[in-house]
Amino acid sequence: MPEAVIVSALRAPIGTARKGTLRDTNAFDLAHHVVSAVAGEVDASRVEDVILGEGRYGGGVIARHAAITAGLTPASGMALNRHCAAGMSAVQTAAAGIRAGMNDLVIAGGVNSESTAPQVKWKVGEDEWNERWVSPSHPERPDAPTLDMSITVGWNTAVKAGLTRADMDEWALRSHRNAIAAIDEGRFKEEIVPIQTPHGLFEVDEHPRRETSLEKLGGLKVLHPEIEGFSITAGNASGSNDGAAALAVASESLGLPVLGYIRSWASVGVDPAVTGLAPIEAITKAVAKARISLSDVKLFEINEAFASVPVAAIRALDLDPDAVNFSGSGCSLGHPVAASGARMIVTLVHELRRRGGGFGIAAMCAGGGMGSATVIEVPAP
Repeated sequence: MPEAVIVSALRAPIGTARKGTLRDTNAFDLAHHVVSAVAGEVDASRVEDVILGEGRYGGGVIARHAAITAGLTPASGMALNRHCAAGMSAVQTAAAGIRAGMNDLVIAGGVNSESTAPQVKWKVGEDEWNERWVSPSHPERPDAPTLDMSITVGWNTAVKAGLTRADMDEWALRSHRNAIAAIDEGRFKEEIVPIQTPHGLFEVDEHPRRETSLEKLGGLKVLHPEIEGFSITAGNASGSNDGAAALAVASESLGLPVLGYIRSWASVGVDPAVTGLAPIEAITKAVAKARISLSDVKLFEINEAFASVPVAAIRALDLDPDAVNFSGSGCSLGHPVAASGARMIVTLVHELRRRGGGFGIAAMCAGGGMGSATVIEVPAP
């Protein structure tokens, strides 16, 4: 089979939803921004498909819209939804087409605009209100509410893994410190494409908090005080965010400069009540498919939908915490849902290149009891 290689990996800076710099930049503009940037780094005339994860725009194909606005009209478009893992699954789908010999060059990633996602108008009696419509991924259950991930993912994971609030708050603080360090050291500059917005040029992730501390995190109210022992707060949960990321995935036979190889991937299903533990199974499966061991992996990106998720994975898989979320993740950088999986792969590629290459794994849970993981290998310079 042809090798599927990453030849471009870029993203937009991540905005804080509804009050941040991207609050008036819709998903179509975000998609155009990253797809155009990636297309500019390859022979755009050879792009055969654009695949973007999306999950908040209620149908349509944003990828096709972006293909046209980016001047890639001969390329088709595909909308893909695997909830939080949508952007990652888009990259995996592109790699599958390459390895099957059906495509030679595909742009894949994800886009998410919480700020401008369509809303549904509801009316009960004399009362009217608007709210975001989110299609449930599993049947409603008391132990796994379909629309309250603080219970279904955050809290259930903490209980299953025996995590305390201190465990999660300490990890969230580490996440912010890692993200701020990455920003200050300029480690995101190679991967971020600045975007002009109605509120000025946006070029630095705005969600990480420099001023946070264990004292501040510890002072936040839990989200469900009626549940005995509940320890999930806004501080040890991911943010609500806007963002986009895209990668050019090509056949190695094209001879393009290689940033990384997509060695394997795996998606799994688990009971919805243990969604936060799904990355453990996905990582194990993807590693086996890549025919490597966990000890071969230099860096891990395990999305912080809640801080409990990476901490649980670290304990279950006996990972080195210093190798996980080295530049922050959902608690700090934020979690632009349909884009996060692609963003993680982008960051992983660039960080491994800075460190001289090696294997890396990006993994995450996804609503409805799902998990996904991708193994990449960055060649030594």
